Amino acid sequence: MTDRSSFGKDTTTDEVLEGIDLSGKTIIITGGTSGLGQESARAMAARGASVIITGRDLDKARAVATRIGGDVSIEELELGSIASIRAFAQRILKKRTEIDILINNAGVMASPYAETNDGFELQFGSNHLGHFLMTTLLMPALGEGSRVVSLSSSAHHFAPVMFDDIGFKAKDYDKWAAYGQSKTANALFAVGLNARLKSKGAEAFSVHPGVIQTELARHMTEEDMAMFAEGIEAGTIPMKSIPQGAATQVYAATAPELTGMGGAYLADVQIAPVEEDTEDMTKVRPYALDETAAERLWDISEEMVSTV
Repeated sequence: MTDRSSFGKDTTTDEVLEGIDLSGKTIIITGGTSGLGQESARAMAARGASVIITGRDLDKARAVATRIGGDVSIEELELGSIASIRAFAQRILKKRTEIDILINNAGVMASPYAETNDGFELQFGSNHLGHFLMTTLLMPALGEGSRVVSLSSSAHHFAPVMFDDIGFKAKDYDKWAAYGQSKTANALFAVGLNARLKSKGAEAFSVHPGVIQTELARHMTEEDMAMFAEGIEAGTIPMKSIPQGAATQVYAATAPELTGMGGAYLADVQIAPVEEDTEDMTKVRPYALDETAAERLWDISEEMVSTV
């Protein structure tokens, strides 16, 4: 039996799930067709869960589900489309009365300026607003013991939510600031969501998975790649394998020892220390857990999605 107190940066999904039975559990993983989402689906299906993976390419999703085996089904979802999100939620609620675990895993990173189908800046719109709307629509199916896990990132260090100009309408677009803002929003969403789930006996968490080579890096330029390569070589950017990278989100979704700790931000398969102005990738800045900012973000997010 794995010593769960020894979990850390090298821990894998299978180690996190050792001794945990997920039979009878319904799990939804956005962006489950590659990378961390696919690995999370594989590991949790192997423990008996009924897993739904979402993707934009249904042929790719079917191939992944077949490869994983077990009770894995697919659903089409485009997080950059309010219409797609609403249709997805309606389908899920017709099929499922209970959702035990929702992992908001999908994302886009450091993309050139673009907008979602509904005119929102792409990174904030897909990474945060899309998951915000989908999760709130699925809340009727979240009950006692349910967990929602949102993938944030140490990139939240790059920027808080810039409430005065979320969509970069008044200032020049900065792809890394936009990504950082969206990752701060993911953490704040977990704080706001957890407050709303308490009465249902459910909880929400956010996580930093680590630095992993996945399709998330598809928008990175040669200059970006060179910067990361330099950090990796210098040891300032530690790399993880995909099973190690997915371990923290799987842990947040299933660990019995986290019961009652909702709203927390995790890194390296443990609750991350909070530290002002930190550059340590395993620590979280206070503004990403600020309850007042979380409520402000919730109100603004509701307003933004309701206008579509």
